[in-house]
Amino acid sequence: MGGENLTNFENVYKQYFRDIHLFVLSLCRNEAIAEEITQETFFKALKSIDTFKGQCKINVWLCQIAKNTYFSYLNKQKRFEPEYKLDELHVENFEEIILNKDAAFRIHKVLRQLNEPYKEVFTLRLFGELSFSQISQLFEKSESWARVTFYRAKQKIQNLLEEESELDQNKM
Repeated sequence: MGGENLTNFENVYKQYFRDIHLFVLSLCRNEAIAEEITQETFFKALKSIDTFKGQCKINVWLCQIAKNTYFSYLNKQKRFEPEYKLDELHVENFEEIILNKDAAFRIHKVLRQLNEPYKEVFTLRLFGELSFSQISQLFEKSESWARVTFYRAKQKIQNLLEEESELDQNKM
């Protein structure tokens, strides 16, 4: 990487470090893990900056790297054995489920099955705690698009969780 590119990356780091750190912190709710994942995110971004084509804003690209890095971290953790009750799937306030770490882990697992933009919008809304207005700006779409996409993502996740629960019950 040339000196000019390195200088540009330093500017990207200075400009987006705090935002990416807060995004990761909203995912994991642990300062030490957030710091580690954020550092690893920028390391991965530095290694692959030449592949960034500019098809999205750089902060969206960095958030995607951070999210994938965090999910990889979760997959490496052997201590998670998620268990949930089917009743939890029908809670009216879907956001309350996120407060339950086991249920949140199951949601993260099925979230990986979703296609874009559903996966990204859902993650930014619930785990990144962004408003629909902010999400619409990131995707350069309307606020209504962000709301509808989030709603559809939520429905898809609920369906996937119900299917998974039925499979688990059939195994018994």
